[in-house]
Amino acid sequence: MKFFVDTADIDDIRDLASTGLLDGVTTNPSLIMKAGRPIKEVIADICAAVDGPVSAEVAATDFDGMMAEAAVLTPIADNVTIKVPLTWDGLKACRALSQKGIGVNVTLCFSATQALLAAKAGATFISPFIGRIDDMGYDGMDLIGDIRAIYDNYDSISTEILAASVRSNNHVRDAAKLGADVATVPPDVLRKLANHPLTDKGLAAFLADWEKSGQSIM
Repeated sequence: MKFFVDTADIDDIRDLASTGLLDGVTTNPSLIMKAGRPIKEVIADICAAVDGPVSAEVAATDFDGMMAEAAVLTPIADNVTIKVPLTWDGLKACRALSQKGIGVNVTLCFSATQALLAAKAGATFISPFIGRIDDMGYDGMDLIGDIRAIYDNYDSISTEILAASVRSNNHVRDAAKLGADVATVPPDVLRKLANHPLTDKGLAAFLADWEKSGQSIM
């Protein structure tokens, strides 16, 4: 599974990228607002910090507006992926952009049939929002499983399943078990993936014994 971080905070991105474990970044208008800087400046900094895809989302809701904004965002860097909403105009924009060889992340997916349409439109990534589905009293993982099953029926589909609205280690684990290609997670969730109380306990015991030994490796 690939790991993307869902933020526009350049300090967090640079810190996580330094581990070599970060495969990309996703942003949205809300995250850009929190960054407090012009979108083109933010996206440029992020693209310079990571080698993988960086999703930059359009704000327009009509086809012409999406294409015009994509024309502004795409030249920022070679690793910009244009993010569009899963609407009819978004699907039309996805089709037009993908035919130009531009990567597209189709976002706000809440059904398997929506995901099928996005794949047919040439989406690079489809972003099902599992946390928001959980909020409605359903299991967001059912959507991941349905999309995976449908995509696997067709060799012609190359769209990657990008699990979004991820809120916990369990979300990441379950999405990986179901075959999601990517998980995009907030920085704190990504860092918590490495944590376990037994790891901390074991390390503390090893260090205590090492101190008793009186040795030094250096």
